[in-house]
Amino acid sequence: MVLLDSSAPLPIDRPFTASHADEAGVPASLRHKLVVGGLLRPLVRGVFVASQVPDSFRLRVSAVALVAPPHAVVVDRTAAWTHKVDALPRSAIHEMPSLDLFSRSASRLRRSGVSSGTRGLLPRDTVHLGGVEVTTPLRTACDLGRLLWRFDALAAIDGFLRAGVGHAELVQEVDRFKGFRGVVQLRRLSALGDPGAESPPESALRLHWHESGIPAWPRTQIWEHADDGTPLYRIDVGDREVRFGGEFYGEAFHGEDVEEADAERIAWLERERGWHMEVFTKEDVYGRELSAADRLRHGYESARASLGLRHAAYIDLAH
Repeated sequence: MVLLDSSAPLPIDRPFTASHADEAGVPASLRHKLVVGGLLRPLVRGVFVASQVPDSFRLRVSAVALVAPPHAVVVDRTAAWTHKVDALPRSAIHEMPSLDLFSRSASRLRRSGVSSGTRGLLPRDTVHLGGVEVTTPLRTACDLGRLLWRFDALAAIDGFLRAGVGHAELVQEVDRFKGFRGVVQLRRLSALGDPGAESPPESALRLHWHESGIPAWPRTQIWEHADDGTPLYRIDVGDREVRFGGEFYGEAFHGEDVEEADAERIAWLERERGWHMEVFTKEDVYGRELSAADRLRHGYESARASLGLRHAAYIDLAH
């Protein structure tokens, strides 16, 4: 089968729980095969949907509503996912993470697959969505900015800025968390937030830039144009003044089938537009050595030292 159809004993137009699938005669072993085969996809832990159902805000709210008890507040990574902000851990590719659910009664939810605790929430910190209470985008951005590893925290902040949270509003909100765990990190990262970063690795690469000691502020999504003025290539992060840029190549988008095109793009930027480019992978950005900062600093210093020669070569080529 290419897609599940009406002959399947499962809903093909809405999310359903693992318990519902068990009752319909589709046990965990078969669900796993259907996921691997591309016929089902997991949404949150314990909830699935037929692969042909398009992702949407409404779908995500419906999925969470199936497993969140009435007295729960959806927070942190699960709240971000509900708001269509990518803040799930990288391990979510292989296994859906625990649900982040806190109880309104100031007691922990003690059940399998749920990460819980207690948290002081003001009425303005939550919103009701499809029968589920979820922390607002602003509160969720602040919580994740405080509590996640700094590289993931900045990615979450960037994601919420892309989703419409105002940068000034976010920076102003930081003061209310004075004395809270992680507020120093939140204050620093909120100032660095940039909606131009299009993915968590790009956000992490930009934080490496800030931590590297490079004096220039990193810019995101820098366009270079063809000779006729048509926008041709974008650089993930860089400094146009010294023409130094960094690119993140993720496994999902930069596999063997596009390596040749990637290499030609980098070569064109260096040859035709005088950029000094550095390419980074998951290991550089997230690995044990966190080598991206050193490579960025060395690359920037090299680009600054060779700027005159590269500019002269570019002028000669243009003429």
